[in-house]
Amino acid sequence: MGGGRTKSVESREKESRLAGVEWLLEVYGCPQASLRDREILTRLFQSIIARMNLKPLGDCIWHQFPHTGGMTGFWLLQESHLAIHTFPEFQSACLNVFCCSQRPAIEWESILTATLGAEEVRVQEYLRVYQKT
Repeated sequence: MGGGRTKSVESREKESRLAGVEWLLEVYGCPQASLRDREILTRLFQSIIARMNLKPLGDCIWHQFPHTGGMTGFWLLQESHLAIHTFPEFQSACLNVFCCSQRPAIEWESILTATLGAEEVRVQEYLRVYQKT
């Protein structure tokens, strides 16, 4: 028999800890104007922060691309970050919310539909687990 030790699944599960939760959100069918509007996107970020009780560090950073008018926004949070990339030419946007502590999901579809006018919202939630080696 080999000299190396392998850990059982049970012992690995006991040693793992939740390192956070991350949401990847894709929205489709948005009016192009809303995806180019910094004020609308700022309201979206503020709504997410308020509903999730997040703590921003400083101000959000925005960049608007000259050719398409698409926006990239990034807000550093005490809990991690909130980001968006909009693609008006495709009537879509991608958002990423990462929290380094467990939080319940919010009503993503209703928020994104109401704020951006999205016709379709896809949500993926990932539990980020730290595992001792």
